[in-house]
Amino acid sequence: MVEMESPTQTAEHIESMTEFLVKNYSDQLREISLSSDPKLHYPLFIEYAELVDDNPSLARQVFSNPEHYLRQFDDSAILAHKIALEHMKKFEKKIGIEKRFIHVRINTSGSPLERSPETFPSIGRVRVKHRGILLMLKGTVIRSGAVKMYEGERMYRCRKCKHMFPIFPELESINSIVKPPFCPSQRSKSCEGTNFDPVDDTVTRHDYQEIKIQENTQVLGVGVIPRSILVVLKDDLVDNVKAGDDVVVSGILTSKWSHDLKDVRCDLEPMLIANHVRRTNELKSEIDISDDLIEKFKNFWSHFSDTPLKGRNAILRGICPQVFGLFTVKLAVALTLIGGVQHVDASGTKVRGESHLLLIGDPGCTGKSQFLKFAAKLSNRAVITTGLGSTSAGLTVTAVKDGGEWMLEAGALVLADGGLCCIDEFDSMREHDRATIHEAMEQQSISVAKAGLVTTLSTKTIVFGATNPKGQYDPDQSLSVNTALSGPLLSRFDIVLVLLDTKNPEWDAVVSSHILAEVQIEQGREVNDLTTIWPLPMLQRYIQFVKRNFRPVLSKEAEEIISSYYRLQRRSSTHNAARTTVRMLESLIRLAQAHARLMFRNEVTRLDAITAILCIESSMTISAIVDSMGNALHSNFSEEPDQEYAKQEKIILEKLRGDDIY
Repeated sequence: MVEMESPTQTAEHIESMTEFLVKNYSDQLREISLSSDPKLHYPLFIEYAELVDDNPSLARQVFSNPEHYLRQFDDSAILAHKIALEHMKKFEKKIGIEKRFIHVRINTSGSPLERSPETFPSIGRVRVKHRGILLMLKGTVIRSGAVKMYEGERMYRCRKCKHMFPIFPELESINSIVKPPFCPSQRSKSCEGTNFDPVDDTVTRHDYQEIKIQENTQVLGVGVIPRSILVVLKDDLVDNVKAGDDVVVSGILTSKWSHDLKDVRCDLEPMLIANHVRRTNELKSEIDISDDLIEKFKNFWSHFSDTPLKGRNAILRGICPQVFGLFTVKLAVALTLIGGVQHVDASGTKVRGESHLLLIGDPGCTGKSQFLKFAAKLSNRAVITTGLGSTSAGLTVTAVKDGGEWMLEAGALVLADGGLCCIDEFDSMREHDRATIHEAMEQQSISVAKAGLVTTLSTKTIVFGATNPKGQYDPDQSLSVNTALSGPLLSRFDIVLVLLDTKNPEWDAVVSSHILAEVQIEQGREVNDLTTIWPLPMLQRYIQFVKRNFRPVLSKEAEEIISSYYRLQRRSSTHNAARTTVRMLESLIRLAQAHARLMFRNEVTRLDAITAILCIESSMTISAIVDSMGNALHSNFSEEPDQEYAKQEKIILEKLRGDDIY
């Protein structure tokens, strides 16, 4: 229990807070004054780091007793707003509108609170000691409740001394009003009255919403269950986040009684009353890319200016280095993670920029699961699941009932929004469950109509699947027959790679030597030498940098090559019609753009278009042009990749020209 302040101390604090707001946030106060609706609740965003620099004593008090001092800050905001109104009227000859509700929202980003595990713990480490302080929590929104209205503070009058005072509802006891045992007037002679009457027309009502956030599964160890916590949003904070959003919430930790259910013990569950919510969807990477690192990337490509494909292969060798060879798969993984550029036409129709990858291979010897796990490490946000343990509700969204109210809880694809969703053992999923992800893969949204809740959720995610063939793989049959996957689903994957174990003795000898050599890892290898192999942190930063800073545009020559190849496939493909649809043309464009990004360029050239074609050709079931592509499982890194590419380019262009298409 915090000591009660004297009226003089309260006035001093409010005065210093008002002075701080007027001095540092006059622009926001001016915008609030010029807003037209006097009944709205307006936020006033302040930086905690600035408060620490300006008034360390006040900052410490706000941290240690936020419930008391944040209310004083709200009162100070009203006073600062009135000062701004007077200033505008006197000096700017503008008349603003007086507002009744202004809430100070404290952004703790970049402050000392963000660097301490005591004030910024993981959700699973929240304990009783965190109660009552300004706390920061980071997580993903998995549930979002409906917006409700509740009665906030109400003024009461003492019957004996007529003193008026506010009473705030207690969220712990389901917003009930608890009257004080005696009159709180701080006069020289205490009143000690015990009877109070509500004052008419003094009730303040607030918007109210409950969400649930869950800690990120990527930072947890194996076998650790991700914990979640209830968060209460009020007034201007409601409806600002949705299921699947990454957020950092600062607020006050308290608790509330669980719902009274028959034969269920009633417990206190932790709850965070939010003061500030920061969405980190656009800042998901949170990977620091310094100017020195950008300069290192530029120097790397200037070093390989004459042999760019050798430089590209140096990057690709860093992808899943424990797996020997598999150049085609590593190239496909890199292009899928980087992706193309989202296109929006004049009518507002969106064409996705994210690519999807499916690996089909014999079990145990093709390293499919290894690639899935490594891709999850490379992505800034990833969810890994298996087909056998996934239902349609678990992948998309499920309706749950909490305290008599239906809510939507996000599934794997929604939680992976803006990142990567890895689905291993894709063939183990039931046909009904596989059909539910069609919309999520192409339209990048999920339409839900459950328990009277009708909505659309964003699933802007990359889908990386791995599956085993149905029995023995038959190259003469189509992919649909070999995998038991439907044509519409297969057509949504940009790259489908078939990895077959042909029991090649020479290949087995090379692979076994590589696996045994992994036991004797080189000591002291220089990780800064990017010309040989890239370490994982460097790969993460490179992928994030090229995705943010490059938006490649197709050159005229690249457009003609891609168009010519698509027309040739449409004309020659008979038993593989599921793959040769308009989606294949879009896939070629995305892969060519991804390769241009990988090569540190803003223009899609002939090289990128041919490489995109080679990726499509590697599916083995489509081999109308390059019959010598071979098994993707046995594809190795060439010593002279630029010369090897020149041969493949010549074959493709001759074929296109020979058919009078290019």
